[in-house]
Amino acid sequence: MRRLSFSSGQGNAMPVKLTTLLLWAGAAGIVVFWGLRFASHSGSEAPVVAAAQPVQANAQALAKALGAVALPASGPAVTPVASRYALMGVVAGRESGAGAVVIAVGGQPAKAVRVGEAVEEGVILQSLSTREARLGPANGPAATVLELPRPAIAAFN
Repeated sequence: MRRLSFSSGQGNAMPVKLTTLLLWAGAAGIVVFWGLRFASHSGSEAPVVAAAQPVQANAQALAKALGAVALPASGPAVTPVASRYALMGVVAGRESGAGAVVIAVGGQPAKAVRVGEAVEEGVILQSLSTREARLGPANGPAATVLELPRPAIAAFN
């Protein structure tokens, strides 16, 4: 009867034995690593950290403390220019800077406006970025910067 063997009878079987030992040691290491990793996360949850509340400063009290003098009211209150505009959407080109916005002016229905076109009398859409639009006079700097609100999904990140 003849015996079957992996070695041809020549040389040493030691390299085969060492390779087998290294493979089994690697497999055991992987099992231990994942076992410890799963065991450490099974009962603990990430701690919940409350977001810091923004500090609200009273502008009138601060001005008075710094020595400002109150001016008498000069007439009816004027609404800020930025509150007249509601930015609904932005389509901006990455390299060109061209694009359009969907904007509502003074409570009117929203309309699409391209870069360089008039939003209303004396105010044009000067430039765009991914989430904001800059409005101002045709030959001057941007007077108003409108920004789109963050999507609701971003609040969870």
